[in-house]
Amino acid sequence: MKLTHVDSKGKARIVDITDKMPTKRLARARGYIKTTKETISLIKKNQVAKGDVFAVAQIAGVMSAKQTSNLIPLCHPLKITNVKVDSRIIGKDRILVESEVHCDEKTGPDMEALTAVAAACLTIYDMCKAVDKEMTIESICLTEKKGGKQTYVRKKK
Repeated sequence: MKLTHVDSKGKARIVDITDKMPTKRLARARGYIKTTKETISLIKKNQVAKGDVFAVAQIAGVMSAKQTSNLIPLCHPLKITNVKVDSRIIGKDRILVESEVHCDEKTGPDMEALTAVAAACLTIYDMCKAVDKEMTIESICLTEKKGGKQTYVRKKK
């Protein structure tokens, strides 16, 4: 295995995908926010001053997925065909954020899926920081990638 974004002299470069064929591709990612029971209660009751936390986080995730190549320097721009972002409360003090991104491209939308989760988590933080500045965003990771030559599914832990 070698790094794909580094040339033979160790310099950063974009990966050449000129000769690759487009295929249907999918990527999924997830992340968590740890917060207080009080913040969870406000979210459940839709009493956060800035509005519907999960609806705004969903929009932020979709918008950011579509802008990933503008944020990540060596990321190819993709024509995304679908983005899903879902946030839900798990347990007493955690929020799970998941994304799924589809495209028909020469390279996969893994960075888009990860960016969607990161932006959704940051949006939740921003909307709730007035009541909990100690929230933590945790464990953002790729959970699945399909299409092209390789399939990846994260092992359950």
